[in-house]
Amino acid sequence: MDFGFSEEQQAAQEAAKGVFSQVTPEDVASPALVPGTVADDFDRPLWERLARADLLGLTVPAVYGGSGLDAVALCLVLREAGRVLARVPLLETGAAALVLAESGSEQLRSALLPRVVAGEVALTVAGHGRTGHEPPEQAVTATPEPADGARTKAADQEGNWLLEGVQTAVPWGQTADLVVVPAHTPQGRPVLALVDPRATPGVALAEQASTNGERYAEVRLAGVRVPSRHVLTDPAACGRLLRLLATGTCALALGLGSKVLEMTSAYVSRREQFGFPVATFQAVAVQTADRYIDLRATEATLWQAAWRTGPEEVAVAKMWASDGVRRLVQTAQHLHGGLGADTDYPLHRFHAWAKQWELSYGSAAAHEEALAGLLAASVPD
Repeated sequence: MDFGFSEEQQAAQEAAKGVFSQVTPEDVASPALVPGTVADDFDRPLWERLARADLLGLTVPAVYGGSGLDAVALCLVLREAGRVLARVPLLETGAAALVLAESGSEQLRSALLPRVVAGEVALTVAGHGRTGHEPPEQAVTATPEPADGARTKAADQEGNWLLEGVQTAVPWGQTADLVVVPAHTPQGRPVLALVDPRATPGVALAEQASTNGERYAEVRLAGVRVPSRHVLTDPAACGRLLRLLATGTCALALGLGSKVLEMTSAYVSRREQFGFPVATFQAVAVQTADRYIDLRATEATLWQAAWRTGPEEVAVAKMWASDGVRRLVQTAQHLHGGLGADTDYPLHRFHAWAKQWELSYGSAAAHEEALAGLLAASVPD
């Protein structure tokens, strides 16, 4: 059995390398040097280059102008994005587009997905709930409101849905074109609603700054009406989207960790003490070897999660990625000595982004708890 990547997946990765080769981490704005958020918007010129390279439509079916690829291809591209700290909502747009293609109505798919491919619409996801420590769909209630004002069995297909609640830490929520909002019905069913954060009455955005200095938003929804055609009622869609986001964060962390280990290896190879490169010292070699193991474990569990996208596989991958990327940047800071904290050297930027991705869509501890619950539920009484 061939476990290698397909030609199409490898082609997407090579295209991503070409686009991201024009981005250098030294040019990424640093939260240590800029008060508040580092920029008002994500990197629009980079977004346009991704669109021209056909990388925004990776997960969009060919009938809508995309490449029709899977989560593995998306993660290959995200790994390259993580190496350069790309300031674009590529993860959120790619994951949301894949779920929309699977669970959205034909009317919604034909209206929205071609615009995603062209780079005309940037999607983000409210995936952290009210506090970041709860299932995000529990933070917002979605009540069907039929067009005639009376509840009917067809409420899911006509009329509007009424949204009430709060979602925090929405990436680029101030500037993305649409926010995918997880919510729950009065019966407890999860749904996904597409909301224009600036043109929809009842939506209030509060400024938030992420650990890496990016402009996030708290999204408050008070009596927000969303047309039924913009609501995904497939009960599997919400969980699928959240697992894709967690998996994609692992790919970003893998790319970041790979670049950090390369930087560290190069530095300890040329830095000398007592007339010898510090890379030859046993203590240094052991630490870098341990971090190499972290990388390989993160990579192995990532591809399993991207391939299967099951809750158990995603939980294991996020545990390794969250703990692994934290250990990588900590070791890198230690082995770089004072240079690691120098704001003229790019390592401090990687540290800030690593902390952001470590906690995004669930920390290692949160996924450990989730995995324990899944394993306990699988044991027969």
